[in-house]
Order: sequence, then structure tokens, then C-alpha cells
Amino acid sequence: MIKLSAIANERDSFSNIPLKYDLHQNYPNPFNPITTITYDIIKLQNVEVTIYDILGREIKSLVNDQQQPGSYTIKWDASNVSSGVYFYQLKTKDYINTKKMILLK
Repeated sequence: MIKLSAIANERDSFSNIPLKYDLHQNYPNPFNPITTITYDIIKLQNVEVTIYDILGREIKSLVNDQQQPGSYTIKWDASNVSSGVYFYQLKTKDYINTKKMILLK
């Protein structure tokens, strides 16, 4: 299950656009089996959000699309993968960040 929606966050008071790129820590963490990932984009561009296992293998592409500036939330349902450490990465032309999360079943 992937759910994507825009959310309010730290923004420029005149334009309502985030002031910087940011990939937030997922919550809850550790999780079982659903977690929430939030991130901020400051301009229109292609956005990729990808889940990797501990060995760096791609597990799931959550987002691979052009997105408007704003704050976004994704729900990842990890029911079909085993317990362990996973990484999620936000990648744009101007920004890359990776964070760790733990799935405990």
C-alpha cells in the first residue's frame, strides 16, 4: 500500500513552499508493518523515493514522478518483506539523502 499526499510543514510564509529539501525520519521506527515517510521538495522536478535492503538491493520504488514544490507523505506497507534494517532514499537532481529504518515483525 502506498499513499501519497501533500502536508503542511516549514514553509515560506508568502509562497507556502518549503524553504529547503528535507527527508525526515520515518515513523514509527521500528515499525510493523506500516511506516510513514515525509519529505520536502523546493521546486518542480523529478523525485524518486526508493527502499533498499541492508545489501543495497532495491526493494521497492515508492515514487518516481515529477512533483510540485511542497511537503509529501508516503505510507509504506512492508507486510511482504522480512524483518530487518532497510534504507529509504530521496533523490532529485539537486538533492540526495538516505535514512535507515527497522522493520520488526
